[in-house]
Amino acid sequence: MQGATGSTAPVSPANVSGRTITGYFFYGDGCIHCENVKPLLQALAAKYPSVDIRQIEIYHNATNLATFASMQQYHGIAGNGVPVLFIGNRVFVGDVEIKGNLEAAILEEIRRAASGTNASVIVTPTPAVPIPETPRITPSFVIGAALIDSINPCAFSVLIFLLISVVPIRNKRRILAVGGCYIAAVFSLYLLSGLGLFSLVRLTGISTILAYLGAVVAIVLGLVSVIDVMRHKDEFLLAIPASRKEQIDRFILRATLPAAFLLGILVGLFELPCTGGIYLAILGLVSTNFTLAEGLPYLILYNIIFVLPLVVILVLVAFGLNPERADAWRVRHRRVLRLLVGIAMILLGVLIFSGIFG
Repeated sequence: MQGATGSTAPVSPANVSGRTITGYFFYGDGCIHCENVKPLLQALAAKYPSVDIRQIEIYHNATNLATFASMQQYHGIAGNGVPVLFIGNRVFVGDVEIKGNLEAAILEEIRRAASGTNASVIVTPTPAVPIPETPRITPSFVIGAALIDSINPCAFSVLIFLLISVVPIRNKRRILAVGGCYIAAVFSLYLLSGLGLFSLVRLTGISTILAYLGAVVAIVLGLVSVIDVMRHKDEFLLAIPASRKEQIDRFILRATLPAAFLLGILVGLFELPCTGGIYLAILGLVSTNFTLAEGLPYLILYNIIFVLPLVVILVLVAFGLNPERADAWRVRHRRVLRLLVGIAMILLGVLIFSGIFG
């Protein structure tokens, strides 16, 4: 129901086809009253397939704001307040008015269209400027962003050191159990923190702000990563703080299941600031396009992809790969990995600001 391409004709009464009745819902990101209306629009879209309510954001889009002004002028109303919904020859202003009257107005328009009432009586103006389709975040974009986020040398190194301490036991089941607890903790921390932020964003209506904030953080962290590599120093700025490594080492040496789980929580907390800009941006984009129920599969998908490299390392070590060799590969390629992640984070931030993904 969200987003559709409008006509380029000037504002004037438009013929309403018998198949589709079109309405225009103008809202602004950050507007709590607008958010109150959206669940109703989703429910009515499912209930009345012949009705197309086009959702148009005006706070961050000058073209949409001009369209809103044109339609206000046509209907003889003033002010820039939202939410406002135009359908047929009726205008509803504010969430209370929209929620209280929209379904009755839809039924009235359906009856008129079905009875062949003269279309000129049904006054739904065509916007003076095009209404672009709202970009939708795609699973492929979520997967790509998660892969960038997942290439984290910090998480790799901690898992490898943990496995080094377990491998001498020579028990495949034990290796998988300890490594699995560590990965499950990282996954759980990221998913739960994402759900908490998602709920907060939906409640406050700051989804677009969060997406742009995440883009800024991604660009800044990407630049820091690139500069980090160029410095040719042994210590990296975006890494687990040295003050925390002793605490992590204590859990590694224990190598018990609870210790491995707590280790995963600690690593997740320490590494979240390093690449968290990507996650913030994805959360902002998902919350812009979906409700919590609709966005949950995207968050789960993101976090599965995020821990996938850790799963691959664990399986390889459990089935015979020497963890010391894995660590030697990590050390040998860590600068290249950090450089690639830094560049990818910058590109991701630029893409978000360009509006390609909303």
